[in-house]
Amino acid sequence: MRLLPCILLFAGAIPAFGGSPFTSAQLLAAVRGDLASHFRLEGDFQVELAHPWTPPARSASSWQVVVTEYPAMPMATLYVHCQVLADGDTVDDTTLALRAALWRDAWFSRQPLAAGGVFDPSVLEARRVDILRERDALPAAVGDRSFIFVRQVPADRMLTWQDLARRPMVRKGELVDAVASEGGLLVTLKAQALENGVLGDLITVRNVESRKDIAALVVAEDRVAVRF
Repeated sequence: MRLLPCILLFAGAIPAFGGSPFTSAQLLAAVRGDLASHFRLEGDFQVELAHPWTPPARSASSWQVVVTEYPAMPMATLYVHCQVLADGDTVDDTTLALRAALWRDAWFSRQPLAAGGVFDPSVLEARRVDILRERDALPAAVGDRSFIFVRQVPADRMLTWQDLARRPMVRKGELVDAVASEGGLLVTLKAQALENGVLGDLITVRNVESRKDIAALVVAEDRVAVRF
């Protein structure tokens, strides 16, 4: 994996008083915290050494681990360049090979789910998965009735981002309320949607009286905001 040079963002100081040696556990704790902060990871982030690391053969009153090069992105296998400092002196300058895991709750289906069905957490359950290996997993923090299933999902399967899409609030060919406001004046007219739109989409609608096509912002179910 290509390593990216970076400006020093973190110096993980690990105090070890009374002339204490430095351990692999302390090294991993410092590197894990640095990586979690650098990548802003959410969940239970775990790392372990893929290869043995030999601690410095000395004691110190204060130890630091400074990550000097990060991987491009968090992955199941990471290569991290770091320095170990004992009382301010560099005693090791090395590249660590790490096995990493990021455990988060993801959605699994309790029963078969039909294409076109509205997202419903009551027919799902949350299970912990390692999202560094299951990158398409749909986090349990995601999902509400603004989503629909775009394909059939069998029972007892992990949901992925490919299973969901935003539910159209406006559908092509249907009549919608087009609302225009200026100052204290509010005007509502009927328009025909010329394309599907989810909440926040900018779509084209047609004024059913003037037959003029205008841009409109989807603001609610069968409702758009326009400017005249």
